[in-house]
Amino acid sequence: MAARHLEAFLEMLAAERGAARNTLSAYATDLQDLLAFCDRQGVPATEAGTELLRAWLRRLTDLGLQPRTAARKLSALRQFYRFLAREGVRPDDPTELLEGPKAQPALPRAIAEAEVEALLAGAARLEGHRAAQARAVIELLYCTGLRASELVALPAAALRPDAPMLAVRGKGGRERLVPISARAKEAATAAREALAETGRKSATGPQAQRWLFPSRASSGHMTRQALGLLLKDAALEAGLDPEKVSPHVLRHSFASHLLARGADLRSLQVLLGHADIATTQIYTKVLEERLRALVEAHHPLAERDAAE
Repeated sequence: MAARHLEAFLEMLAAERGAARNTLSAYATDLQDLLAFCDRQGVPATEAGTELLRAWLRRLTDLGLQPRTAARKLSALRQFYRFLAREGVRPDDPTELLEGPKAQPALPRAIAEAEVEALLAGAARLEGHRAAQARAVIELLYCTGLRASELVALPAAALRPDAPMLAVRGKGGRERLVPISARAKEAATAAREALAETGRKSATGPQAQRWLFPSRASSGHMTRQALGLLLKDAALEAGLDPEKVSPHVLRHSFASHLLARGADLRSLQVLLGHADIATTQIYTKVLEERLRALVEAHHPLAERDAAE
């Protein structure tokens, strides 16, 4: 009987919702597995309760399914039982109290320290004032961990020769101070001088006085899109995959490299401008992965296990 209701459900998806063939095939496979699971428990799928369905979902997790795949199966489950309730096959929907699998947050991507140096070398090979500008944004992003939006909106007054800290206005209008290296300062100053030497309209007038990275954009400063393109051009010159390089990647590299060299999470939280330290804790996963790989590669017992 359950198989007959499954067939009716799939027909409804095709006729009323115009579901694609691949979707129908995936739902059929998922729900046939559910029907077989319920049969093994001695309960028809049409009479399954919340606990039995929860047990099926736990089984999927135990089998090692990725959270996204398990979430798709849960979607099929919900739609099937809503259909059964709507058609009067059963009086309730047992999936109302089910929670989907929680996807693990993706680990931040970071490039190696040597790749940062290669990126700076690639920036130096760009043409005209873009070389100095690219070097400046790379130095600043990697030195401070700024977000792209924070970098492009830096006022010219934020960069003072006598100040070892940079005042940044971040998310929610929160302000923070981040250390800035002499090298990054020099790069930013050189970028402004190179822009002025080109005689570009954006390098003169009130806009140039207001922003650290002025442009002809309506905002008066460099856009995030222009920043991203500048980094990708530098990556190409450096022989790096441009898809691996972005302002966000340099921010992650800043955090990951600091943590690997002994920085504590609280300090990292302040530097990154995270309101909640839970957001910063994702970087510990990066460090854990590196340490695990280090032990597996170099520990004498790990080497012996591999040989056996």
